[in-house]
Amino acid sequence: MLERKQLKDRAQVTFVLPADAPPGPVSVVGDFNSWQPGTHPLEPRPDGMRAVTIALPAKSVHSFRYLAAGDYWFDEEQADSHDGLNSRLHT
Repeated sequence: MLERKQLKDRAQVTFVLPADAPPGPVSVVGDFNSWQPGTHPLEPRPDGMRAVTIALPAKSVHSFRYLAAGDYWFDEEQADSHDGLNSRLHT
């Protein structure tokens, strides 16, 4: 799930997943972090979900995927679009 907050010159995007699906650590990996695993790990939230918030430039488009333990890559079902292998996010 994606949560968004528009600010003056940027967008705050929160990437949210259930606490246990998939199990183990998960990070969001994309062009905004040079596709470096572990740069933006999802952390537990009080509501039982896990999430990470990233500030991105307004009016931009980004490719991303999630990376879970065991080299398990997966897409965001609620992404704005998909470009084959990657989820796409429009801020």
